[in-house]
Amino acid sequence: EHINLMVFNQLQSTITGWPGGKPNADDSARPERKDPYPKRSLIFSPHPDDDVISMGGTLLRLVDQGHEVHVAYQTSGNIAVFDDEVIRFLDFATDVQQDNVALQKQFQDVRAFLNSKKPGEVDSPEIQHFKGLIRKGEALAACRYCGVDEANAHFQNLPFYETGTVKKKPHSEADVEITYQLLQEVKPHQIFAAGDLSDPHGTHRVCLQIIFSALDRLVAEGAEWLKDCYVWLYRGAWQEWDIADMEMAVPVGPMDMERKKNAIFKHQSQKDSAMFPGNDDREFWQRAEQRNKETACKYNELGMAEYEAMEGFVRYHFM
Repeated sequence: EHINLMVFNQLQSTITGWPGGKPNADDSARPERKDPYPKRSLIFSPHPDDDVISMGGTLLRLVDQGHEVHVAYQTSGNIAVFDDEVIRFLDFATDVQQDNVALQKQFQDVRAFLNSKKPGEVDSPEIQHFKGLIRKGEALAACRYCGVDEANAHFQNLPFYETGTVKKKPHSEADVEITYQLLQEVKPHQIFAAGDLSDPHGTHRVCLQIIFSALDRLVAEGAEWLKDCYVWLYRGAWQEWDIADMEMAVPVGPMDMERKKNAIFKHQSQKDSAMFPGNDDREFWQRAEQRNKETACKYNELGMAEYEAMEGFVRYHFM
């Protein structure tokens, strides 16, 4: 009976509708501190849509509750864009600027390359850039929808990713330096990073290693602001945390679930059929919704209140 009560209380204390901490409230049994308020929250997103897929409900809650939310898009995600998307955007651009001879010539060259492109052939640097811009535009659209200031969207374009192929380079000091500089610039009170390491090409794992390396460097330098910083790891796109591991669970109501899905829909190039769906042929919004609802169902079965859906987090202790 004692163990039963202890586990119940422990589980109950992980649930919070205030992922940035609840101001002017007793935080002794809450996963996040009440102070300072508002907080600077930095969300690392390995690909341009991981933030809204995995923790869109929490992101919306942080914005709604007045925190200064930053999103760092770690890679361009350019290899996951179909060639047809490039042609669609260039069609639009050339129609808008019909008198721009240089643009018309560029469009013809790109179209000729894509028409003669062989299966598995690497895109030219120019086309890789265009595909990156498409995903950047989608990420900015999602930020606007969620209420994140566009100036707080940081596109890191980490060098390890930019090979034009599925196989990436090993991460280097250049990747760590870019991440280190952003952390020093924002000095966040809380960091959210992707902890789902099952994505098909290992990008999430490398992105997390880069963040950990940057944090290790800051710890070694004795960065003062780190003493007041929590790091939370999210999952959702490829797998979910076990209930026993979750240290913060944020309820997502029916309206917020719709808002989360709308934010995911802003990533139009990834809708319908993504280029790299892994072993799951469902769309990403369907996976996220199912996993979030499943988490809420498990909490309910363990005696907690019944919620529409929940996003779970595990805290990473770096000091």
